Amino acid sequence: MQENSKLKNFPVSFFSVVMGLAGLTIAWDKSLAMLGFSMPVNYLLATVTGFIFLILAGAYLTKIIQYRSAVIAELNHPVKLNFFPAISISLILLSVTVLHIFEPLAHGLWIVGSALHLTFMLYILNIWIHHEHFEVQHLNPAWFIPAVGNVLVPIAGTSLGHIQISWFFFSIGIIFWLILFTIIFYRMLFYHPLPDKLLPTLFILIAPPAAGFISYVKLTGSVDAFAHVLYYIAVFFTLFLFTQITRYIRIPFFLSCWAYSFPLAAITVASCIMFEKTNVFGIKLIALGLLATLTLVVLLLIIKTIQAICNKKICLPE
Repeated sequence: MQENSKLKNFPVSFFSVVMGLAGLTIAWDKSLAMLGFSMPVNYLLATVTGFIFLILAGAYLTKIIQYRSAVIAELNHPVKLNFFPAISISLILLSVTVLHIFEPLAHGLWIVGSALHLTFMLYILNIWIHHEHFEVQHLNPAWFIPAVGNVLVPIAGTSLGHIQISWFFFSIGIIFWLILFTIIFYRMLFYHPLPDKLLPTLFILIAPPAAGFISYVKLTGSVDAFAHVLYYIAVFFTLFLFTQITRYIRIPFFLSCWAYSFPLAAITVASCIMFEKTNVFGIKLIALGLLATLTLVVLLLIIKTIQAICNKKICLPE
């Protein structure tokens, strides 16, 4: 009975773990390429990430079958709703991790992930527009997740030859990033501060411009003025959040703390690409510093998550 209760409360936000691990995999792959090293680190990390995705997907599929009402409740929740695209984003990121390992698998993951993400985006946009119970205080950076997923599609999409589809998703992501950034910043300025449980989601502010930079460079092949703007906005948000490090250290561990991981991975990869295109030594140092920080953060998150599972502090009713 207790196991069934755990399954009923299994949160869709658990897929943010896959996003973080996939981001770490891509960051190590790009960093090693930047340094001129050839090590099978990405093979190992990609395998582990894929295995964890299958475990989480199996658990959530079982929840859909056994506790459909609980899933419907998540789909109607003003915060949890926005974590459903973490499933499609996980598939898109997994396609990037295996792109140079086994392209047919990458292509399949990319197609399924992109189609699923568009479905989630259309569904969530309809909920946003036709809702009857959302309030301004429900807004938080997790609302960026559907938008971020769109700008990730071109990373593998361009290499797989889907140029126009990649531009389609990139355009959606950029415009909704600007819209959501405006209203979320308004909420944070003029309403109550985010609760501790949602405070880690502020790191998501880094992800749209950082991931947007990566995709834009993949689409255009160069670092032009707009690419510079995207990259340095992401760097600024990273610096801004690092100045508040003591605030984040003080809060207890929540599953939402995995929100630290993918944005840090995105700015790390963006910095590697920026160095490759500009050959500015300072940016190389930034990339390596971010890689070390990202690796440490992910290791700590893994330890904290395992401890929380062992202490039965995960999958509890709210």
